[in-house]
Amino acid sequence: MLAGKIMLQSGAETYRVEDTMNRIAIAYGLNNVQSYATPTGINFSTDIAADTHFIRISNRSNDLHKIAEVNSVSRKVTAGELALNEALDMLNEIDHAKLTFPGWMQIIAAAFVSGSFAIMFGGTWPDFIPAFVAGGLGFAGMLGFERLVAIRFMAEFFGSVMIGVLAFVFISNGFGNALDRIIIGAVMPLVPGLHITNAVRDLMAGHLVAGVSKGVEATLTAFAIGAGVAVIFAFV
Repeated sequence: MLAGKIMLQSGAETYRVEDTMNRIAIAYGLNNVQSYATPTGINFSTDIAADTHFIRISNRSNDLHKIAEVNSVSRKVTAGELALNEALDMLNEIDHAKLTFPGWMQIIAAAFVSGSFAIMFGGTWPDFIPAFVAGGLGFAGMLGFERLVAIRFMAEFFGSVMIGVLAFVFISNGFGNALDRIIIGAVMPLVPGLHITNAVRDLMAGHLVAGVSKGVEATLTAFAIGAGVAVIFAFV
């Protein structure tokens, strides 16, 4: 259950969560194990529901490092290299570890990604700096707003509004050539690429509930990003 909780909170696909839980349970001698994961909860039972457990997942993020660490523990368990208490200690350590990059590093990375995508989508080098600055500040605005209001969609809407404003300011003052390329590049760090990928992968694996729900979440995120930019276009 702990392994499944860590993976689901870190953005893993539900089929991967269930597979990891089942492999660990079987490796430690449990029979007839049944796991069922959705983006908001995990059910796990043994011996045809003789003993059932449930965990609700309220907060989710993207932490591929933690997913990789849990997968590493799972492989060692199935290979018979870890005792039960050792595996539990390692999972508890992973659960409490802060493996994500600090906010300032994420902002710098988002800035470089924004400028690079502006060039990739057909922009010119004068568009790099406006996209760099707008993307970095927009991502910083999203992180800051999310700390004030714990609603991811509102934070992404606010970040895209900032990006739209900054892009118009740059173009109005003669910095950059293509407004659309600057905006497209700057919003790329906000795009829910991992959610879209996980939704498709879960649907392909037959996890229809998880696939549809993650697809809807990705659609709402894309709508928030597009609406934020559209608001600026409507008023300028």
